[in-house]
Amino acid sequence: MNKIILKYGILGGIAASMVMSSITLYLKLNPGETVGMFIGMFTMILAYIFIVLGVIKLRNENNGIIPFGKAFLSGLGIIFITSTIYVLVWQIIYYNFFPNFMEYYCDLALKQTPPEELVAKKAEMAQYKEMYKSPIGVILLTYMEIFPIGAIFALISAAILKKK
Repeated sequence: MNKIILKYGILGGIAASMVMSSITLYLKLNPGETVGMFIGMFTMILAYIFIVLGVIKLRNENNGIIPFGKAFLSGLGIIFITSTIYVLVWQIIYYNFFPNFMEYYCDLALKQTPPEELVAKKAEMAQYKEMYKSPIGVILLTYMEIFPIGAIFALISAAILKKK
């Protein structure tokens, strides 16, 4: 079981990190360009697919039987490993290649904000900039990008894939 969780977690982390790295490289080489939300969501969906694949593999290895709890915990393990790899890769990219990312992101977000929401968005961006001043803040915000929805995905996958 642990080998499967580790394998699919690593595969998910590599897949998500490769897409994230490609997006970051594109943004770095093309200042002023944006990447659609669909591309960002593709990164996450790609990672979440490995939850499903891992739970299916575990179920198949148990003669087609996997209880909800085991499926859910396995999915959480996979997304935790995936998220950790994603966070580590982002740490490397951010601190070595894209240290002005938060300024770039904030400028982009403010340009896309309607005038009536600008004051609230500026306050939100200031909070993000403050969090990005420490490595712990960078780590927490990066985990928040991928892990919470992954946990929900693990829950849904467990409910759908469980077999007694």
